[in-house]
Amino acid sequence: MASRRWTAAFLWAALAFLLYVDYVKAQDPDISITYFDNLPGRLFFFEDTSNVVYFDNTDGDVYVSQDEGKRWSRATDIPQGEAITVIEHPSDSRRAFALTAGTTHYHTEDRGKTWRSFDVPAGPSYTSRLLSFHSNPAKWGYILYQATICSPLGWGEICGDVTYYTTDGFSSPPKELLKDSSSCQFAHSSKDFKHDAHEDLIYCVASDAPSATTSLSPSSSRLFSSSDFFQTSDVKGLGIGKNAKGVVAFAIVSKFAVVALKDLTAKTEGDMQLYVTVDTKEWAKAQFPHASQARLRENAYTIVESTIHSLAVDVMLQDQGTVGTLFVSNSNGTFFVESLKDTNRNAGGYVDYENVYGIEGVGIANVVTNAREVERKKMPKKLRSMITLDDGSNWAPLRPPVQDNEGKRISCDPSDVEACSLHLHSVTNPHNLGRVFSSAAPGLIMGVGSIGRQLAPYEECDTFLSTDAGLTWNMVRKNAHKYEFGDSGSVILTVNDEEMTDSVSYSTDFGRTWKSFELGLKVRGKALTTVSDSTSQAFILLAQVSREDQPVGQGRYAVIFLDFKPTLPRKCGENDFEQWYARARPDKECLMGVRQWYRRRKPNANCYVGDKFHDPVVHDDPCPCEDHDYECDYNYIRNNEKCVPAGLERVPSTMCASGRTGETYMGSSGFRLIAGNRCDQGRGIRKDEPVSKSCSQAQPAEGEISYQIHTFDAGVVQHQFFKDSNTILVRLADNTIWQSSNEGYTWEQKFPGERFLAFYMHTHTNRRAYLITDSSKFYYTSDGGDYWHPQEAPSPPNSFNAAVLRFQPRSDSIIWIGNVGCETDGENCRAQAHYSTDNGRRWNFIEDYVVNCDWARDDELHVDWTQILCESYQNKQGSQRTFGRENALQLVSGRDYFEKKNKLFDHVVGFTKFSEFLIVAEYLPTKNALDLQVSLDGQTFATGKFPPGMHPDTHAYTVLESSTKAVFLHMTMSEWPNPYWGNILKSNSNGTYYGISIENVNRNDVGYVDFEKFVGLEGIAMVNVVANPAEATLTGRKVLQTRITHNDGGTWKPLTPPKLDSQGRAYPCSKLSCALQVHGYTERIDARATYSSPGVVGVVMAVGNVGEVLAPYTESDTFLSRDGGFTWEEVHKDAHLWEFGDSGSLIVIVNDEEPTDHVLFTTDEGLTWREYKFSNEKLRIKSIITVPEDTSRKFMLLGHAPQSSASTIVQLDFTSLTHRQCVLNVENPGHDDFEIWSPSEERQEVCLFGRQTLYHRRKRDANCVVGKLSKVEEKFIKNCACAREDFECEFNHLKNAAGDCVLVPGTSPLPSDDSCRGDDDYWYERTAYRKVRYSSCEGGDRPDRGTQHLCPGIKGHNTFTWLMIILFPFAITALVARWWYKKSGLARGTIRLPGEYVGGYRSAGKSGVLDTLASVPWFLMGLAGIAYEYVASSMASATMGYRSRRGYRDVPIDEDAQILRFEDEE
Repeated sequence: MASRRWTAAFLWAALAFLLYVDYVKAQDPDISITYFDNLPGRLFFFEDTSNVVYFDNTDGDVYVSQDEGKRWSRATDIPQGEAITVIEHPSDSRRAFALTAGTTHYHTEDRGKTWRSFDVPAGPSYTSRLLSFHSNPAKWGYILYQATICSPLGWGEICGDVTYYTTDGFSSPPKELLKDSSSCQFAHSSKDFKHDAHEDLIYCVASDAPSATTSLSPSSSRLFSSSDFFQTSDVKGLGIGKNAKGVVAFAIVSKFAVVALKDLTAKTEGDMQLYVTVDTKEWAKAQFPHASQARLRENAYTIVESTIHSLAVDVMLQDQGTVGTLFVSNSNGTFFVESLKDTNRNAGGYVDYENVYGIEGVGIANVVTNAREVERKKMPKKLRSMITLDDGSNWAPLRPPVQDNEGKRISCDPSDVEACSLHLHSVTNPHNLGRVFSSAAPGLIMGVGSIGRQLAPYEECDTFLSTDAGLTWNMVRKNAHKYEFGDSGSVILTVNDEEMTDSVSYSTDFGRTWKSFELGLKVRGKALTTVSDSTSQAFILLAQVSREDQPVGQGRYAVIFLDFKPTLPRKCGENDFEQWYARARPDKECLMGVRQWYRRRKPNANCYVGDKFHDPVVHDDPCPCEDHDYECDYNYIRNNEKCVPAGLERVPSTMCASGRTGETYMGSSGFRLIAGNRCDQGRGIRKDEPVSKSCSQAQPAEGEISYQIHTFDAGVVQHQFFKDSNTILVRLADNTIWQSSNEGYTWEQKFPGERFLAFYMHTHTNRRAYLITDSSKFYYTSDGGDYWHPQEAPSPPNSFNAAVLRFQPRSDSIIWIGNVGCETDGENCRAQAHYSTDNGRRWNFIEDYVVNCDWARDDELHVDWTQILCESYQNKQGSQRTFGRENALQLVSGRDYFEKKNKLFDHVVGFTKFSEFLIVAEYLPTKNALDLQVSLDGQTFATGKFPPGMHPDTHAYTVLESSTKAVFLHMTMSEWPNPYWGNILKSNSNGTYYGISIENVNRNDVGYVDFEKFVGLEGIAMVNVVANPAEATLTGRKVLQTRITHNDGGTWKPLTPPKLDSQGRAYPCSKLSCALQVHGYTERIDARATYSSPGVVGVVMAVGNVGEVLAPYTESDTFLSRDGGFTWEEVHKDAHLWEFGDSGSLIVIVNDEEPTDHVLFTTDEGLTWREYKFSNEKLRIKSIITVPEDTSRKFMLLGHAPQSSASTIVQLDFTSLTHRQCVLNVENPGHDDFEIWSPSEERQEVCLFGRQTLYHRRKRDANCVVGKLSKVEEKFIKNCACAREDFECEFNHLKNAAGDCVLVPGTSPLPSDDSCRGDDDYWYERTAYRKVRYSSCEGGDRPDRGTQHLCPGIKGHNTFTWLMIILFPFAITALVARWWYKKSGLARGTIRLPGEYVGGYRSAGKSGVLDTLASVPWFLMGLAGIAYEYVASSMASATMGYRSRRGYRDVPIDEDAQILRFEDEE
């Protein structure tokens, strides 16, 4: 009995042991190894299948596995070595395409098992997107194919890109879609880009004219669309009409379609513009808060991975250093805010930024903490990782673990986030396939990084894991590892990424414990991957095998298949899962109105999920609606936390129709729920409910005008609009500042209680402004006044009349000049300058005892970004208030932010910048004289040369402007106490030689001059001259006359008077000396009230009279010119203030002689006038204000009641005057509301500045709204023959009574310039004339050319000389060849010694004549190339470009599209 019991016990024990052995054996993963000769160019799984493709791009072969990489076979249907790429179908997981370099390609519809060939008309193009697919699975066969067609041309071939299409997946031959296209894409090619456009809508970037070269010209590149495969097509105007040229890229990113345009206007440096749509109908320009600094330049911005809520763009603001700034848009992708500064990017444009997969609003980025040192000194980058939990609104460092993977405490204090945080290697330094941090496993993130102040090198890093989407982290492996998630996170696999290894490590409990598995051979891991949704338990390790483990006859690279299904004993049940929220505080952390959660396996559950090819399902719990869930409604503008109306609200015609007093209507609250937001309004704030409003807030019926009156308690002392904005700032005499975001309709006081001394608009950035208080506190906005932020300056603003703030094109770089030591007795009171490169967050000292400091860099003065110019006193002691001329004022230039100083001048009076010129007034104490110094580079200066008797050491001068490549200078010639006047001098192109342009020009006591150039027509200017200088010296009374120039100061003449006045009567003055005289710049209260307008070219207004001299202002009338000042007409009696609106379709004038209660307005440029009464009380109007671009139909009258110091602003709204939109048809001019106008019409001259130019402007009698209709660029017709008007007097010459240029007595002419430029055949001796720099005339009369001399060079030699030059090498070559022939032993009778040549190769160390002989074919090819280029350049038919062989050609326009590095795309 006992024996049987022992036997049974033994059997049970044996069975248990066998079960245990089998159980232990079952814990090991399955492994299979396949060897390859080369690493893959692509390795991808067909979506939701076990089929995987290995594309060997080195040998051109395709391999397929049907079991997740366990077994492999070559795709034998594809000829060996033929494939150049493999592209999977994004919406049909059964299909893929293998393309070759020829016209026969291959297609699989069974996930790679079999492949069938298909033919196309041409080989593939050199673009990254060869195939474009439709996103509708039912239209899987709708495919676009990008090809290149080449045809012979001379010794090369001409190539162009063509797009073909198929609707049956290439079952039938594809058809041509569009020629000269660089890329085409279906509008329905992304599931996130949802719209109701036609199913077959296609967008193409292509040329709007036949291409004459191998690449698309940016000026002809447009975005086309078609819904019938380009049987018909439309050019997309993108909201800017015909100006939508220069398209270099189109892409669909998330829910946005984005177009990148190259700015084709002059004086841009490859600037780009983005236009965005979310519905294919309405396109809008992307607006950045740093409009001028955050310039989108080629290869300098990246559209990074974006969410369905916003578009993310990283912009490289600096020229060097690969450091960017991340901007995040609003819900429609048009308005961007700065999200993160100093982001890390690499030279390829990739950015260290990645969203956590499946978790909305969470992203990880790396920033450069020493960005300034990187940009200035090329120092190595110090990187720091940051995380956002709210879609980029806020960023914080990654919280490090408190201990390492061995339980030891880390070496720093985690509470000190500056010195102790976690940093991870990211996108710019990839070490694996696919996403860097996350996968489809909910909430699981891994990374390789380090803990401390900055990111350590990769080889010094460890491996970290977060199970809560990045909120907390644990170190899970020492050293850097590649990692991958499987079975929805149940299995985590790692392999050492620093050295050869023979094992992998895996965890089945979310990284708490790890096991090792031996591979059986030593490998260096190259990639670790699994199915795309991370739901499989099988992995592929791509590795390089060590030499000693490489099997004989097998390749060096291995695909190691690892299946971890045996490691987990059972499938998970319901109790093995938990509800995991995507935020640490689910009651607070909501995004787009919901909080997310997933059903996820518990960490300690010893089971496998097993939901293969089933993506995790996200669940949304609605949150109560809060403020951030709403945005401003249509026609409302953000103003801090409010949304204010842009103007009167348009209401249906059935509302506000009775006319009853107190009538109301239900209108918008100003807010609307953000599109796609799913918050619960029942449990939260309801901000979008309509509200009851007075009908006075409703837009009046068509044809009516409305007004609003606002009275301030004090006078207005400063006012200015943000450029390209409806927002205006006003500073009052009581030191308060008011803001209107709707052109004066409503007003809000900013920061009551603060005392403001001034405000500054950023001179290079439209949406930045600064409010200066009487303390060191200031306020700034970077979004046009929507939000204001307090900031601390290093000192209170200065009281030495120096500008407090200075700006440069990099809008974050500012200079502050403040008071130091002036608080008490002021013994050391001085002005001190500081600079900041981060908009005032941190300040750095520049200099003490300064009078002026400024950036050397300007929009057109292209010098070192870091160069600062400072005027400061030499003796820096005592109170600056007591300094006089005995303390020399030095000008010092400092590069590298004033760390590398260089004293430019020992004693100066001041400096200024105009266009490309830096002008310095140098004081010479030994001579008690002034010199004018001019520089074009901020470092080297040339002394200005002046006509006799006009040197600045004896005369005051005013620098006027230099927009036409020359400096205009007013030199005062009258002596105190006489009234002031002087001569206007004009420089040559580099600002050094000055000649008289016109004499006796009027100026006032403070130096302002009656000189004004017209806006929009460069080179036209008006001045007032003193007609009685001799008499005025005695009487003190100046008599003025007006002169105008149409050739940039070359010649001046009186204004042609109109024949009749505005009432149809002839003027009493009928002499030849009668002319139109107008009042000038020196008499204006508001200097911004210019003659001309940027909104309408050629239309000019002025106040004056017809007579021999200028009459008093109160005896003057109002005049208008429509042709740039050539002819004039009187449009109204009496002097009026004027302002242009709606690009000239509306002109408003108001009486400027006495208080008034009405304005006059015209919609036909003064032919008829209508009166509008705005008040029952009369106001003295001082100024009419509108947006600087003169494009609005709203105006503000700034004035005051008689005997009152308070200011009143009356807003006049002409929006409802007419609702008809003007029609512009560039293709069919004359059949729209615009006319084509040239400033050469209606006069004897046929050209202006040597060229004929046509402009589009609204017809005078067209009653319509121009609005935001895009302006058509001026059209250049031709250059004209040179005439006398294209020339001016040379240096030391002036015009005599006959109008001829003659040498000033006692002076010498400049020596002739005998240098030859470009392709000049001759040079000419200098004459009394020089060509106006702004003129482009050609040929004709050339009084600037004296005796002709032949230029040295090619065209300076005769035919015999060139025959000798060409034939001499051939002669020498023939002699050398004959000598070599005899020496080589090939000639009869010669003996060749052994060892000289063996097998046709020359022995090492021997120098032979073959070196010379070998150069002959290259020499011949060079001559042939020169000959071909000469012929090609001489023939219009041969301008199409040239390429010697396939693969070498001009870069197509699509290459420029690489600036749009859409990281959403593979």
